[in-house]
Amino acid sequence: MASGLFALLDDVAGIAKIAASSVDDVVAQAGKAGAKAAGVVIDDAAVTPRYAVGFAAARELPIIWRIALGSLRNKLLILLPGALILALIAPWAITPLLMAGGVFLCFEGAEKLLELVMPHGANGDGKAGEATGDPAALEQQKIAGAVKTDFILSAEIMAITLAGVSDQSFWMKAAVLAIVGIGITVAVYGVVALIVKADDVGMALAANQRPATSLLGLRRPGPGEAGGLDRVLSWLTRPLGRGLVVAMPHFLNLLGVVGTAAMLWVGGGIIIHGLEEYGLSGLGHGVHDLAVAAGRTLPAALAGAGEWLAGAALAAVFGVIVGGLAIAALHWLVGPLVRLFRKDAAAQPGA
Repeated sequence: MASGLFALLDDVAGIAKIAASSVDDVVAQAGKAGAKAAGVVIDDAAVTPRYAVGFAAARELPIIWRIALGSLRNKLLILLPGALILALIAPWAITPLLMAGGVFLCFEGAEKLLELVMPHGANGDGKAGEATGDPAALEQQKIAGAVKTDFILSAEIMAITLAGVSDQSFWMKAAVLAIVGIGITVAVYGVVALIVKADDVGMALAANQRPATSLLGLRRPGPGEAGGLDRVLSWLTRPLGRGLVVAMPHFLNLLGVVGTAAMLWVGGGIIIHGLEEYGLSGLGHGVHDLAVAAGRTLPAALAGAGEWLAGAALAAVFGVIVGGLAIAALHWLVGPLVRLFRKDAAAQPGA
């Protein structure tokens, strides 16, 4: 009886080890796949804060929360099942879809660069008259726009993740996609919430002359008490608050620049790797060789970082070229064809 019990416990321990190993495998695969989508994640974090700009401070976090919920719905209820179905019935379509997403990222990045050179004016986020409309309707409009933008970025994240685990089992793919989707959403919108509220925190710190009393919960000094701890802490917290207020606009601008660069290097890199999948490896080999050569010009300790930066920069340059071609095609080919089609449709009898 005892030997049977010990055998059962041994079996349970073995199953637990296998389960733990499987969890470790899922986490490891999710980490690798999520790292490949880092560029899109940076862009997601750079794009989202602008949707909370212009609202009362009390509405900023609720807006971010609703966008985050929409992002989770996008990833878990639409994109995850779609990705799994695609992997089952048409795995050959993953690479073309990735490349199409890469072209979109290049297009978006090139448009942002073009906007810097030739500003187009208002882009729809700050139209005249919006501020005087119904605040609830405006908030809903902003959230809907953010969730639509998130859907495109989330689709690219999930496609990159799926490509990274294409040789795994169905359930491994499902688990990795779910972990990456949830983890990236929590990380991105947690950071976005911190960014959005940082200036409010800075203003509160800069204006607070009694940080020990209000922040640490200490007793408020009486009329005859010095409140020395408040004075000491205020020397630290008030400059910190002023620094946050001054630094946040510059940080947001920097984040936007990094997001644009990320779109271009990720988009360009996706297309380069996609071409290699179809046997067109010359461009990829050229980028790799140039990156290796750049790394060799640096000290050994910096060679790896230099090689990566050179490869990313070359992929970004290719991304600018692809994005420029996409912009030209949209404005000079697709746009006129769409207008011609609409004109013909309007000219039809009974239109």
